[in-house]
Formats: sequence, structure tokens, C-alpha cells
Amino acid sequence: MRIGKHSEPFTAIATSDAESITVRGKDLCSELIGKVSFTDYFYFLVTGAMPTENQRFFTDAVLVALAEHGLVPNVQAARMTLAAAPEAWQGAVAAGLLGMGSVIAGSSEVAGRLLIELVGEARTGSFEEAAIAGLKRLVAAKQKVPGLGHPQHSAGDPRANVLLKFADERGVSGDHVRMLRLLGKHAEAITGRKLPINVTGAIPAVMLDVGYPPEALKGLALLARTAGLVAHLYEESQRPIGFILSSHADEAITYDGEKPAAAE
Repeated sequence: MRIGKHSEPFTAIATSDAESITVRGKDLCSELIGKVSFTDYFYFLVTGAMPTENQRFFTDAVLVALAEHGLVPNVQAARMTLAAAPEAWQGAVAAGLLGMGSVIAGSSEVAGRLLIELVGEARTGSFEEAAIAGLKRLVAAKQKVPGLGHPQHSAGDPRANVLLKFADERGVSGDHVRMLRLLGKHAEAITGRKLPINVTGAIPAVMLDVGYPPEALKGLALLARTAGLVAHLYEESQRPIGFILSSHADEAITYDGEKPAAAE
């Protein structure tokens, strides 16, 4: 049974034969291994082109900014998975990645879609008007503003600040950074809340302005957080806290369901 849409059976990423391995038209052993950095190779794998200096710089900067974020829920899930199955690193990494969505680490993709939508609207009108209209739509729909606000960095996300500073200094700030800043400028008056630009807003704004494909935005977070997960899992193997996390969760939650009839 054929399921889903079928297209032509081709891939442009890699092939091999008895003598060689080809990746995106380059020989893996003679042109890539030992010749390019992993950041260059990642960008090349995704896009088919080696990054420019700015594309390399900001891909590096974003991966460093995202890689580690402490004991957030998906990291706890990964560590507890390894505690329960110490032989299954792949399962523990997968558990951590599966917990990345619109709230944890995947929100850059959501913010990127909003910026693309509003920039598209602004090109037939005013950037400021598009930003204000977008904020009003989100408020009317009782939705959060992707890319703005932070529970801890209420005065401004330092990671976002440094990424946007680099974008200005390196001359790459374009339409998406402009739109993000307009959202930050008008958000408090429209939402009634102080909402500084956060890192998940700065990342897509900068990466879209340097030409990174929007469909692959979530891949940046997945790649970066995989590095952080490996660090946590190595530490878990040396200094286990997975079962401590589990027991603390059990102690923190009170059962309020029904009791057996005999206990009443």
C-alpha cells in the first residue's frame, strides 16, 4: 500500500562505492575530513553550500548559546533514563530530544515562523504596523509572544543581547532582527506585561538574516542540546543523580485521588 505523497527517488546528500564516499559532491576523505570544522560540515550537510564567514560565526555562536541549560525537564528525563538503563545511552539521548518542543528548546522554530510571517506582511506595508498587528492578534487569541519574555531574565536575556550585538557589529542585522526588535518595543504596551527579547527570538532572527533555511531551525536546537545531553549523561555515569531526581519528584507530589473503601 502506498502511503503519503511520493516524489522522485533521489537524495543529494551522500553516496558511496567501493573506493569512495561522496557527501554533497565532495570526497569525504580527501576534501572534508581534517579540512573543515564540524560547524562548517553541519552547515554544508544542511544547505549543500559551505558557510560564509558570518554564517559560520553565527552558527557557532548559536550552538554555544543553546547547548546547555541546566536541569530542565528533558535533561532530567535523559538522566533518569540512563539511571534506569545505564547501557542505553542512545535511549537516554533520545529521551532528552523527545522532550524538546514549543516550550523547551524548540521555541526558536515557532518564533522564526512568526518573524517570517510578519516580515512578509511588512513588505507590503509598514514594519511597525505589522509588528503591532501581530502582537494584537496574539493577545486576542490568548497566545504567548514567541521570542519574547523570560521567567528568570526579566530585565533582558543576556544570550539574546550578545547575539543581537554581534549581528549589529558584523552588519548582518536585517529584516528579521528589525521585526524582532519592533515586537520587543511594542509588546509591553499591547500585552500589559514586560517582555524582553529572549534567546529563542534572537536565534531565528539572526540565523534567518544570514540566510539559514527556516525549515531547519529546529535542527540547530537539536544539535546543540545533543552536546549538552552527552555532557549530562557522562556526568550521570560518573556521579549519578537520576534516582535522586526521581525520589525528589515523588516527595514533592501529594496524592489527592480516591482512597480504598477500607481505608476510609
